[in-house]
Amino acid sequence: MSITKDDVPSLTLQCGDCTIRHRAVCARCSAEEIDELEAIKFYRTYEAGQTIVWAGDEMEFVASVVTGIATITQAMEDGRTQMVGLLLPSDFVGRPGRSNAAYNVTATTDVLMCCFRRKPFEAMIERTPHLAQRLLQMTLDELDAAREWMLLLGRKTAREKIASLLSIIARRNASLQMKNPSESMTFDLPLTREAMADYLGLTLETVSRQISALKRDGIISLEGKRHVTVPDMDALQLEAGDDADGGIFN
Repeated sequence: MSITKDDVPSLTLQCGDCTIRHRAVCARCSAEEIDELEAIKFYRTYEAGQTIVWAGDEMEFVASVVTGIATITQAMEDGRTQMVGLLLPSDFVGRPGRSNAAYNVTATTDVLMCCFRRKPFEAMIERTPHLAQRLLQMTLDELDAAREWMLLLGRKTAREKIASLLSIIARRNASLQMKNPSESMTFDLPLTREAMADYLGLTLETVSRQISALKRDGIISLEGKRHVTVPDMDALQLEAGDDADGGIFN
């Protein structure tokens, strides 16, 4: 549903204080350009489990995820679906120049999105080169993320899948806080174990077993079911099976 500015906490509405500003599509915009974006901006909230957009729908807006997590899925004719990516805070939804959505996007947690009316945003891109360059950079990052997800789903073991997902979320949290991933990191896991099982192609029992194994081996520690501490990020990265000399999706 659409919500008015009065419905959003004032901190969220201040672009200069926005938690995703340094990573979002508007990261390189000047004060004047931010004012122009303000004129075409609105906010939408979605509850966990709610569809943000269906594949084939006409999209009248593009948006940045401010808080929460969403998933990108593609459906087959017989109803089977495949998750093809995660949308984390600062990720961009929609494609300028394309009026219809290519994939289903569903809120995994409660999601707040900063939306821009699509046609005015497209016009702004044409006359603002560095906005277009930032969008291109984000698109290339999305391509890297898609390749990472293909590897995760197609070749990794259950333990590596869990470690990879924890690493992705930990590094994104560090980036949003403008911190370098350190030897020790703490974050709240935004996904339930059921959601992790669904998105990683595992059973709930396997997810629980692998998380318990990582905890037992000292790779992570847990407070409750969601508060995660990683004592050594290098050790977690090793468990994820990633090439230490290669790129890291963040």
